[in-house]
Amino acid sequence: MKTLKYLPVPPWDMETAALRLKLLEDDFNSLDAKRISDNFTVEAEVRFGTHFLRGRGEIRKFIAADLATRNSYKLNLDLWGALKGRMALRFELEWSDADEKPYKSYGIQVFQFDDEGSITMNFVSFNDQELS
Repeated sequence: MKTLKYLPVPPWDMETAALRLKLLEDDFNSLDAKRISDNFTVEAEVRFGTHFLRGRGEIRKFIAADLATRNSYKLNLDLWGALKGRMALRFELEWSDADEKPYKSYGIQVFQFDDEGSITMNFVSFNDQELS
């Protein structure tokens, strides 16, 4: 029997938005591309840096490939604002490459959610910094 995860749904207040964001952060830190991509609708649109993705399947493939290149992955999401079905946040991602060089990525994201709490649009801008 499949267990359904409770998702806080819009319209957000800061408390419910923070709860939804924590669930999303936990899913990303699971390093499970299916679990992560299940947060998106079937028709979701994503811009991740210079990558433009459409549909959950394409998003899942991209996430799996991206996770395969990163080790020691730890994502922290920090909510800046939430209104109706949208959220704005900043993030920090600590990871290392195949040669174990450590990096930190800093960025901002905006999300649009549907009435069931799934992501319909996600736009991500970031910079990667190699750590010494």
